[in-house]
Amino acid sequence: MGIVRYGFWAFFLLFAAVAGVMDWRSRRIPNWLTVSGLIFGIAINALMRGWPGAKASVLGACLGLGLLLPFVLIRSLGAGDWKLVGALGAFVGPQNLIALLFFAIVAAGCMAVILIIWKGRVQTTLRNIGRMLGSLLSFHLPGSEVSLDNPESLKIPFGVAVAIAAVIYTADRVWRGV
Repeated sequence: MGIVRYGFWAFFLLFAAVAGVMDWRSRRIPNWLTVSGLIFGIAINALMRGWPGAKASVLGACLGLGLLLPFVLIRSLGAGDWKLVGALGAFVGPQNLIALLFFAIVAAGCMAVILIIWKGRVQTTLRNIGRMLGSLLSFHLPGSEVSLDNPESLKIPFGVAVAIAAVIYTADRVWRGV
């Protein structure tokens, strides 16, 4: 059973790494990768744990897609990143996806802070955060100046942050023997 478990985590890491590299290079994560990852995640969990594994896998995918859909709709997250998280949810299930997303958000936040400081955009960023908070409090969408559509905005390849999170998460799982 150990070889199967290590094989599962190796494929999980390979999938996340390929997505991260593609996002880094082209700022795109293609459908062929995310859809095949989703299918493979469900299939491997069904083979390893039967119906409960398949059910957890589908729930993990739905949770990932559901949690990040609002960010795609307001254009603060790309659809490839969204589908990547859904596919990774199919691998790890709903409970474990929350931990994986936590690591990804921390990694993306660190990447963003470094990029903001490096590009000298601290004041602009603080102003945009204020606009987003104002939009949230007034229950309306923020303006286009804080969306992915703005060519002037700094963009973090979230797939890279997810790949970093997958490495951290997998190391933790393997270290603890889970």
